[in-house]
Amino acid sequence: MSALRALGLLGLVGTLVIVGATWAAAAESPALAKARALFNASNYEGAIDAAAVARRDPMSADAAALVIARARLERFRQTGGASELAEAREALRAVRSAALTPRDQVDLVIGLGQALYFGEVYGAAADLFETALEKGELLGERDQALLLDWWATALDREAQLRPVDRRSAVYERIGARMDRELHADPSSAGANYWRVIAARGTGDLDLAWSAAISAWVRSTLNPATTEQLRADVDRVVGQALIPERSRSHPARDTQDSVALLTAEWDLVKQNWK
Repeated sequence: MSALRALGLLGLVGTLVIVGATWAAAAESPALAKARALFNASNYEGAIDAAAVARRDPMSADAAALVIARARLERFRQTGGASELAEAREALRAVRSAALTPRDQVDLVIGLGQALYFGEVYGAAADLFETALEKGELLGERDQALLLDWWATALDREAQLRPVDRRSAVYERIGARMDRELHADPSSAGANYWRVIAARGTGDLDLAWSAAISAWVRSTLNPATTEQLRADVDRVVGQALIPERSRSHPARDTQDSVALLTAEWDLVKQNWK
């Protein structure tokens, strides 16, 4: 779990399970189209019921099972009921990938990754999310961004389960991916945020500090995410980077170091409002 999530400052996981919620409806049975529409409207019980009807049609059976699985995963997220996760896994196992459209195939991989994630098998979940990311041309911009966050969050949680001396490689992996994402899109809120977390995770607090400043400045490139990204980065700096950097300078009084770093960060925010 990242610094922000470890501190309980952000509930991103709860917002991410909408990835893949848009399906092509051409030539679909009415029951399947209804199931998809109900899922998109967050009516998961209704989606499951409609998909159960669609599943009776051999032409719709696999896509309907996928809808059921994704709806069960959503219900698990909401309730934590073990039976929901078990039934989601059962539905996912029933899906034949070859019978799905290319976009549904990506959603199947995402669903498998989510099932592993909710089962706390984070490293394997990240591998599946990364597979789906490689099919990014089939995903909308929003879904790509959310999936990138799923991937990084899964790796972050995997890192936290490892001994401290074996975490750095995981964060280096996150950092390398976020560097590539930022080269392609400097306005990516997720990449800007996770680059800070990755640098901190490798123990390079100076790089994390620089990444936080650049994230603050780049945040204006996408006005839709400026406020949230700045809030997230500000919390990481205030609650993690400033205390940790102050302790990394033992020759300097810690209290004075905190004050100096706080003033430095405040100046960044003042200069780049």
